[in-house]
Amino acid sequence: MYSNRKRYDKEFKLAAVHLVKENGMSAAKAAKDLGVSQATVSTWVREFEAQGHVAFEQRKIDPKPPSTEEEVRRLHRELARVTMERDILKKAITFFRDEER
Repeated sequence: MYSNRKRYDKEFKLAAVHLVKENGMSAAKAAKDLGVSQATVSTWVREFEAQGHVAFEQRKIDPKPPSTEEEVRRLHRELARVTMERDILKKAITFFRDEER
C-alpha cells in the first residue's frame, strides 16, 4: 500500500535530533521551526536514543509489488474518494454562487 505521508531523509532527521539533544531546544520548538509535528520529532529523538546513528538507515522495501487485484481495488477506492470530493466541490460552488445573487 502506498502512503501519502511525507518522507524525510536521514540528514533532516539527524538535524532535528541535533537541535533537541545538542542545542537543548524543546521538541515542540524544533518541530515548529522545521514544519513537522512535535510527535514526529519526539519519535526521531527516541529512535536516535535507542539506535544511535543507524536509527534512520533506509529500511528495505518489500520487493514484491502489489498484485494486480490489490492495485485495482486500491484504485477503485481512490476513484470513489476523488469522485465524492469532486461532487462535494461542485455542490459548494453552486451553493456559493447562489448565495452571491
